[in-house]
Amino acid sequence: MASQPNRIITIANQKGGVGKTTTAINLATALAAIGESVLIVDLDPQGNASTGLGIDRRDRKLSSYDLLMGTHGISDIAQQTAVPNLAILPSTMDLLGIEMEIAGESDRVFRLRRALFSDDAAQYSYILVDCPPSFNLLTMNAMTAAHSVLVPLQCEFFALEGLSQLLETVDQIRRTVNPSLDIQGIVLTMYDSRNNLALQVVNDVRTHLGEKVYHTLIPRNVRVSEAPSYGKPAILYDLKCAGSQAYLQLASEVIQRERQRKAA
Repeated sequence: MASQPNRIITIANQKGGVGKTTTAINLATALAAIGESVLIVDLDPQGNASTGLGIDRRDRKLSSYDLLMGTHGISDIAQQTAVPNLAILPSTMDLLGIEMEIAGESDRVFRLRRALFSDDAAQYSYILVDCPPSFNLLTMNAMTAAHSVLVPLQCEFFALEGLSQLLETVDQIRRTVNPSLDIQGIVLTMYDSRNNLALQVVNDVRTHLGEKVYHTLIPRNVRVSEAPSYGKPAILYDLKCAGSQAYLQLASEVIQRERQRKAA
């Protein structure tokens, strides 16, 4: 049996604009900063995680598309980022057509799992998969490959409605193709302490989901929003800003939960 990385975490939410890619980039950077070996798999055809880590589109000769098609392995595709210990499998628009290309294949939802449960992947202690903002074959591949799902949730009125749909999807994947899949945690993003509605959403989510919700709140932060345009994670762009500090705290929580899981 092939080796496997210590932990594969899919970062997913079918709703766009919730800070999913920002969370993937900055959580990965924070984990790498404390010495973990981390790989991001960019599964979103828009390729925002790749752009946000400074990978120019002209330099994406191979991508996660090639991984899913089985023509190349992780070691062929992975590009080192400006962050020590952090590599990425970049994304290209080719991913838009993959659903039609492999729709008739019996292994269509297992493509990513097979690639990540390989000797190539074993060198990484964490693999974070950044999904598109929809539930499609790419997201199914990500959840089928993952040990757990981390859900960024924006502090807004319809947050819980969208979350219940996502939790049903995770349950469906668990029942059909990946019985060991669990919820790594819910991370509340774009929090504005001046907004009473945001505080109400935080309280509602904690009431419904309890310990599944991370203690760390990711605030709305201009510096975090600016960072991708410079091809940098916020933690490299401005380490001292509130958003960067929050992602460092989130990384600590993720690692703490992993230790508890292993000890259980």
